[in-house]
Amino acid sequence: MIAEKPRKSFWQLFNLSFGFFGIQIGFALQNANMSRIFQSLGESLDNLPALWVAAPLTGLLVQPIVGHYSDRTWTRLGRRRPYFLAGAVLAALSLVIMPMAQSLLLAAMMLWILDASLNISMEPFRAFVGDSLRKDQHTLGYAVQTAFIGAGAVAGSLFPYLLTGLGVANTDAAGGVPDTVRYSFWFGGAALFVAVLWTIVTTSEYSPDEMQAFAEAYTDEPQAPPMRALAARGPSTALAWLVAGVVVIALVWRLELEKEVYLLGGLFAAYGLISLAAIHLARAGRDNNLLSHIVGDFSGMPPIMKRLSLVQFFSWSALFIMWIYTTPVVAQAMFATTDAGSAAFNDAGNWVGVLFAVYNGVAAVAALTLLPWLAARMGKVRTHALCLLCGAAGFGSFLVIRDPQWLIASEIGIGIAWASILAMPYAILASSLPQAKLGIFMGLFNVFVVLPQLLVATVMGSLLKAFFPTEPIWTMAFAAAVLALAALATLRVPEPTS
Repeated sequence: MIAEKPRKSFWQLFNLSFGFFGIQIGFALQNANMSRIFQSLGESLDNLPALWVAAPLTGLLVQPIVGHYSDRTWTRLGRRRPYFLAGAVLAALSLVIMPMAQSLLLAAMMLWILDASLNISMEPFRAFVGDSLRKDQHTLGYAVQTAFIGAGAVAGSLFPYLLTGLGVANTDAAGGVPDTVRYSFWFGGAALFVAVLWTIVTTSEYSPDEMQAFAEAYTDEPQAPPMRALAARGPSTALAWLVAGVVVIALVWRLELEKEVYLLGGLFAAYGLISLAAIHLARAGRDNNLLSHIVGDFSGMPPIMKRLSLVQFFSWSALFIMWIYTTPVVAQAMFATTDAGSAAFNDAGNWVGVLFAVYNGVAAVAALTLLPWLAARMGKVRTHALCLLCGAAGFGSFLVIRDPQWLIASEIGIGIAWASILAMPYAILASSLPQAKLGIFMGLFNVFVVLPQLLVATVMGSLLKAFFPTEPIWTMAFAAAVLALAALATLRVPEPTS
């Protein structure tokens, strides 16, 4: 007889996701302040995407690997919680060191380490909800998680603004990172560690035997269908990726494009080589290895996940544009400055922190109120499409607003979209993914969060330099367009039956 997971109370749901509050403080500090830190250390606007490329690249590498191994881990601490703890320790240390960087190289290296650490903690949290909750609580579980993401981002985004109000210096006489940013990162590191530790201490995980009783097997054996499909695949697709990578690299060299586009070509070529290696191993019967598992599961994604992946790709393209360019856009268009060392630029940086707090605050409220209400009336898919259109309108309004106060209205639309991006795709997927491989599939789904960020980081600098080198505000028009495309792509996703 198959047992049913017990229903979780509100406070149990609270404890399950409270760690995400701390993780999102780290992401918010990173997203709202890294462009400011890079420019304070002397970097130009054109080179910001190249420096930001570290963040999505670490996510691309870390999340599938962590997902794969967290599916197969069982220790005295549990299945997912060892990864929460390891990532939290590393992320907290990175937040302490980051604002003390005196060089661009050290700042870029610490961004890489910080993002990798946050991903180590974050990826298992998605699977943790699926592990812990019965299917009829998945939507509420991800909504609570989204609310904590919004609340954590509000706290992280507001730190510099609040510290300025308390009299902490918001500029640095030597042209370095101001004290408001420095102290914010230190407070954020402490908050991140305490929040993750709270979830670890107040929760438990179902043992492998209990998961078997729920008919949600814990296994370290290869999943047969993806492995057989991988072994049966010809090399043509893998070779196409390899050739595409070589072509991109050649075009960058021949057309003298921005050097970061080399990374895009390198990634295409690398995926082609990895796929060829995985096919060879699977055909040789050596399929119980990390490489074959990840490539096999990637090629064997459920159809609904493939359609949602396109939605994620467009959605996160817009978000990454926002995180990179909002500070220079607001500084130039609303505060009339491009001087990264000026008081006006740092005032703009603080206001961007407030704007980011607004959209995250709206997301926290919308996740628990607006989204469930809309989903009950029009379904999860149409709800997601409508919310994405609200975000597209918010980005588009940057082109006509010149009073920074009015940007709060823009952020309301973006906040509604952000709430839906964080909750609805996972709620749609929750009941359709095989529970024994929830970690790896969540990690692979997040590849389509990372790939658009890499595309923006490698290509947007070239587009900015070629078409509007002194007008970064047009990046917001591009963000609005791709978010509208995400809304259209959502309508191709079938409405889940449960």
